[in-house]
Amino acid sequence: MRNRASAWFTFRLEGLQILRAAALENYPWLVHGFSTRAGGTSRLAGKRVLNLGHTDWDTRSHVRANRAKLLGALGAEQMKLVTVRQLHSDMIHELTEAPAKAISGDALITRTPGLVLGVQTADCVAILLVDPHQRAVAAIHAGWRGTLRRLAAKTLGRMQMVFGTRAEEVIAVLGPAIGQCCYEVGPEVAQGYAGQFSQARKWFDGPFDQLAAGEDSTPLKWLTRAPPGHEPPPSRVRLDLLAANHWQLVDAGVKPSNIVASDLCTACRTDLFFSYRRELGCTGRMLAVIGLTAE
Repeated sequence: MRNRASAWFTFRLEGLQILRAAALENYPWLVHGFSTRAGGTSRLAGKRVLNLGHTDWDTRSHVRANRAKLLGALGAEQMKLVTVRQLHSDMIHELTEAPAKAISGDALITRTPGLVLGVQTADCVAILLVDPHQRAVAAIHAGWRGTLRRLAAKTLGRMQMVFGTRAEEVIAVLGPAIGQCCYEVGPEVAQGYAGQFSQARKWFDGPFDQLAAGEDSTPLKWLTRAPPGHEPPPSRVRLDLLAANHWQLVDAGVKPSNIVASDLCTACRTDLFFSYRRELGCTGRMLAVIGLTAE
């Protein structure tokens, strides 16, 4: 399903390390990149990091400086970065200019030059869509809730409606995210996916059928009752968010050969990325960005 590492390269400048997809490098009118935690002016656990989201432990001035440094490294310092207050929703915004005030949602689309669309992640999947023929782009933030709500497919559908995008011509890039190796979820997630997707069990490792059916693994609990605080943990399954979003895009008409997905797990590689789950919430945010130059 996922393309090999050769489909990616790391762009390094002034201490920053930015991941870029080779599939998007042939378009001189396009700016894109996936940030890592390296460099920046913020300090976390005694180390300088490129925190690009407004968190409790960092200052807004540091975040502004970090964002400016990222845009500068991409050659987009004259462009306007647009982000959203992310809600784990299926809200999509079409932009023809930079908004005058903050907007909420989880996906942005545009074909207006001079705008850089950005979504923040620290385990969730950042998805960039490019329509080379209409010169339209999208940035999507897809956690388990956004994936359950089919946000990637809905964003592509919005591009089809407003830009005349053809799904078979779209290039989709899925950035580093928490992998199935580390992403444990509970019965509510299994049940939600089972109700939405007939092929959902392919994306889970563990007792998916049991959790999806709402079955109790110990129905006679009085026989195995443990003292308070010593009860066994509830059953869990591991979800492959990248596989779920890959399927959605293919189902919506994107060619599998036009989809590039990273194999890097943010929770496994906290030396490179921020991971909300692995770092127990005390972490930064990365940005996945895409935009059209004025060329």
